[in-house]
Amino acid sequence: MHIGLVGLGRMGANMRARLRGRGIDVTGMDRDPSVADVATLPELVRALGPGPRVVWVMVPSGEPTRAVVDELAGLLSSGDVVVEGGNSHYGDDRVHAEALARRGIGYVDVGVSGGVWGRENGYGLMAGGSEEHVALLMPVFDALRPDGPRDEGFVHAGGVGAGHYAKMVHNGIEYGLMQAYAEGFELLTAQDLVTDVTGTMKAWSRGTVVRSWLLDLLVAALEEDPELGTIDDFVEDSGEGRWTVDEAIDRAVPLPVISAALFARFASRQGASPAMKAVAALRQQFGGHATRPVPPG
Repeated sequence: MHIGLVGLGRMGANMRARLRGRGIDVTGMDRDPSVADVATLPELVRALGPGPRVVWVMVPSGEPTRAVVDELAGLLSSGDVVVEGGNSHYGDDRVHAEALARRGIGYVDVGVSGGVWGRENGYGLMAGGSEEHVALLMPVFDALRPDGPRDEGFVHAGGVGAGHYAKMVHNGIEYGLMQAYAEGFELLTAQDLVTDVTGTMKAWSRGTVVRSWLLDLLVAALEEDPELGTIDDFVEDSGEGRWTVDEAIDRAVPLPVISAALFARFASRQGASPAMKAVAALRQQFGGHATRPVPPG
């Protein structure tokens, strides 16, 4: 199988490598010529040959994604499929799908989780779209997902928009989990009684009910820098936490933990916080997200 991949950043480049390593032919397009196989979308489409062609889009949500999808609509043909794997809002998926459907082009939205570790460990995938289009893409999904049973790492969540909706909720849960670990870290450091904070959290990583990959990543960050002294406590949010809370308000679903975790990130921009240092360190560990150095003085 041969697919096109638009966007070769942290996620896209690693996805291309994993796909190629598992027998999927990939032509990648990016604005950075040092990583791209082709320089333009028309070149990419020509390289894919006759249909049905598949183009997977991994660019920032919003206008960058809209621009790529709009251009692909004029380049692809009936029977081809566009896959949107970035962190787009699920409402955008409906607009993209309707515009492409008028030209006979299919559309599948995929929430992708796995961060910078996905190349080695595989990616968690949440797909939205028709049974026909998801079936066409299963060789790609199987190459990207973790080894093992298909339903542990992949789900066809529903129709168009369901993949990104599922990923939005996933990321909201992630906010809450990260905040809970971070607050636990701060409380451990607040009492002189616990002299090995890193070791304590590492001990939780096996056999306890709070064990998880996120906890493993926090331990890894603490082993590199036990006091997180090189990381500022300013924490960005990518937008999906806000979308999750907005959706909860619209649906009258109480989300006190996720909402509080989002607001804690806002608070991190106002003053020093050991807990927010831990959240910043976690984002760097699982996603390669940049951290800010501690300001002078």
